[in-house]
Amino acid sequence: RKKHLLFFRPSHILESEVGQSGGKFLNQTVKWREIRMTGTYEHNIDAKGRLFIPSKLREELGVTFYLAMGVDACLAIYPQSTWDRFTEKYRSLPMSQSKAMRPLFANAVKCELDSQGRIVVPQKLRKYAGLEKETVIIGVNDRAEIWSADKWAEEEEEMTPEMMSACMEALGF
Repeated sequence: RKKHLLFFRPSHILESEVGQSGGKFLNQTVKWREIRMTGTYEHNIDAKGRLFIPSKLREELGVTFYLAMGVDACLAIYPQSTWDRFTEKYRSLPMSQSKAMRPLFANAVKCELDSQGRIVVPQKLRKYAGLEKETVIIGVNDRAEIWSADKWAEEEEEMTPEMMSACMEALGF
């Protein structure tokens, strides 16, 4: 059986497939791949606050990742490499600006999946995002977001082809 080693750098995962013999690694194949999360997934939070993370997103998130307050009324899930980049930027801010980020770090949690591919979403974060039972998890390039199904439906209703075109143009695409 082949073993995989994962190493992280900002926005990338180094995946190494190795065979092991006598404590030495043989037949090493190494490649960098960028983290790209996409898709929309609907899942329910159970009575204990557990939420299933879709397998396609789990592949990109890795073994350990971070759950934090997101922009808008959602939660953000950051893979380790994205979180590291985020915290590096935070460290470079002057104290007068960095104190505005206290709530983000105070409420962020380091996550590992249970044996069924779930995480526990703390009550405080569920309240922040208005999560009750039905949720939508979306991939947003280098992170994922967890939305209340109702709030996500409102977001989608507002998106029109004209708005998408204007957004793409404003971003220079």
